[in-house]
Amino acid sequence: MWVSRFIAVLVAIVMVVSSCSTNDTSVSHHSDTPTSGTVTIYVDETFKPIMDSEIFVFEALYKDAHIKVVYAPEAECIKALLNDSAKVIITPRMLTAQEEDYLHKIKYYPATAHIATDAVALILNKKNPDSTFSINVLKEILGAKVANWNQVSTSNNSGAITVVFDHAQSSNVRYIQDSILKGAPLSKQVFAAKSNQEVIQYVMKTPGSIGIIGVNWCKEVNDSSTIHFSDKIRVAGLSTLRKEEGVDYPQPYQAYIALKMYPFSRRIYSINREPYSGLGTGFVSFLSSDRGQRIILKSGLVPANAPVRILKVSKNTNY
Repeated sequence: MWVSRFIAVLVAIVMVVSSCSTNDTSVSHHSDTPTSGTVTIYVDETFKPIMDSEIFVFEALYKDAHIKVVYAPEAECIKALLNDSAKVIITPRMLTAQEEDYLHKIKYYPATAHIATDAVALILNKKNPDSTFSINVLKEILGAKVANWNQVSTSNNSGAITVVFDHAQSSNVRYIQDSILKGAPLSKQVFAAKSNQEVIQYVMKTPGSIGIIGVNWCKEVNDSSTIHFSDKIRVAGLSTLRKEEGVDYPQPYQAYIALKMYPFSRRIYSINREPYSGLGTGFVSFLSSDRGQRIILKSGLVPANAPVRILKVSKNTNY
């Protein structure tokens, strides 16, 4: 009799231990920690330059940390988070209520953090004499009411206007449709390339083109010794209702983004669905740390936590 009772108690103990192991989400149960192991993250392709820098520094600091990054369009990043292909994503939008509800139903409660602010930039061929737009003119170009550069300026002989995005499912397309067209369809003169690099190359070769990319890619081709973004492309200035400090057509410089003078700025978010403190959580914490924010500051974007130093230069040259 006592043997049977002993076996029954032993089986019960094994079941309890097994159950605890299955439900345990502590770090010890997993192969990764905040500073070691391997994790896959998805990043909106628009932010590749800055994320390459962040990952390089993070892995240099923590030799046992290995971040596998997939650069993809915004829609693909969101999908990867929902189907658990990625523990962490970096995107310029938060989850919708419907997307959050789905994760809550399967017992995941993602943490969202604002890590930086960037901007959508309009780039032009170097030979194009026009480099400033009003929001209304841009809206007419995207909506096919303006199809030739001589409709923008009678002296502009750049020919037909073509507008190129980085990807059909990119965050840049969604932002332009939501912020400028208010949901209206894009014109047939607007088409998608495959990447931000291809947009830049197309604009460099096509005098009548307008490229729409993340401002972080402008920094990639920037000659930092000058006030211009590049000697190969021009970055358009956009008029706003605010005409502060005499700047009628602000470009997406860091200061104008920080002061909200440039109209097409947007926040960058990290979204983390890890149910424990793993490597994904460690990397997100690094992005929000002083070191991670300084990397963002040096990239030309606006950090969420670290202050941007803005200097006012006086026009008075009398000393």
